[in-house]
Amino acid sequence: MTAVTLNKSELMAPAVMQTMQQRSLVIGAIGAVATIAGWFLAGSDAAKTGFFSAYLIGYMFWLGLALGCMAILMLYHLVGGKWGTVIRRILEAGMTTLPMMAILFIPIGLNLPKLYAWARPEELAKDPKLADLASSYLNPTGIWTRAVIYFAIWIVMAFLLSKWSSEQDTPAGGEKSTLRFRALSGPGLVIYSFSISFAVIDWVMSLQARWISTIYGFIFIVGEVLSAYCFVVIIERILTKRKPMAEYVTPKELNDHGNFMLTFVMLWTYFSFSQLLIIWAGNLPDEISWFVRRFNGGWGPVELFLALFHFAVPFALLLSKSLKRNARKLAFLASWLMFVRIVDIFWHVEPANFPTFHLSWVLFAVLAGMGGLWIWYFLRNLRSRPLLALYAPQTLKHLGDE
Repeated sequence: MTAVTLNKSELMAPAVMQTMQQRSLVIGAIGAVATIAGWFLAGSDAAKTGFFSAYLIGYMFWLGLALGCMAILMLYHLVGGKWGTVIRRILEAGMTTLPMMAILFIPIGLNLPKLYAWARPEELAKDPKLADLASSYLNPTGIWTRAVIYFAIWIVMAFLLSKWSSEQDTPAGGEKSTLRFRALSGPGLVIYSFSISFAVIDWVMSLQARWISTIYGFIFIVGEVLSAYCFVVIIERILTKRKPMAEYVTPKELNDHGNFMLTFVMLWTYFSFSQLLIIWAGNLPDEISWFVRRFNGGWGPVELFLALFHFAVPFALLLSKSLKRNARKLAFLASWLMFVRIVDIFWHVEPANFPTFHLSWVLFAVLAGMGGLWIWYFLRNLRSRPLLALYAPQTLKHLGDE
């Protein structure tokens, strides 16, 4: 290993990131205006349900991206490796968007009856079992209380991981923070897994409250991490075309990131198929109804699309070592997988309130508005610090081995 001298100014994000940040803000503002217009144009109860259904889809996607970044970061702090050193600051910038996502939850929390049958008194009067669920667990007070707990946990963990990382930009903070990262990341991954599983039960699975699946949370956990890896690969592709990251990211790291994408594509397939197999074999009315609704009314082709393009095609392509070492091709596949992740969330959420296929322009407005603001905030975070933690032991070892 050779001695390494790092210059903070030379490791800042390239100027193109500022341009992207400005454009993202414009897109986000236009999308936000269109989203607000969609709310005012939604006159009927069905239209308002459609609006909040679209909002929930967009929200779960962008929230999942932030949480997925935090999960990958904690995994890196536990196991180490060059694969995480070069993307660490991308992950940190993604997870520190969580305060914005906490604010964006408010419209959902204030409009629960528009989405959830358990929040509508007339539905409870017709279904005693649903009324029991509402009185014991699924009620506005419980939803708000648990949401505050979830976001408090996530934001505190993200704050600590980010704060300790900033300390590693000084010589005195290099080694000391490493032990703290490990002490938080082990329990943090467990806490993340439990908290997002319960959040998914509250916000997505309860759309059909009488349906239960013990695998459901794992499907979303894997989907969030996959989305985050895909997003990292896209940002990595932009950065590696320019200095300074062009000097530090090698085909070896790209291959590692492609392998992680392959792993989580397979995990998503395993959990999704296991859920289908177990519930279909059980053939219980309250459980099988969830799949019956999603296999009929025009939703079946969406499931076929997911089987082909969320698993079969990406799985085959990611077996190629040459593709995983090609930044441009890997970024193209990552972009496609992010789109398919949105389709997957759409398939989970939309059929709950619309038995026949339903796609509203509001969904595109929400994705653009929320996404533009999310990426603006992400790029703001990314541009605020060097792209590598200057005095982290992993960084010095990585660069010393070059």
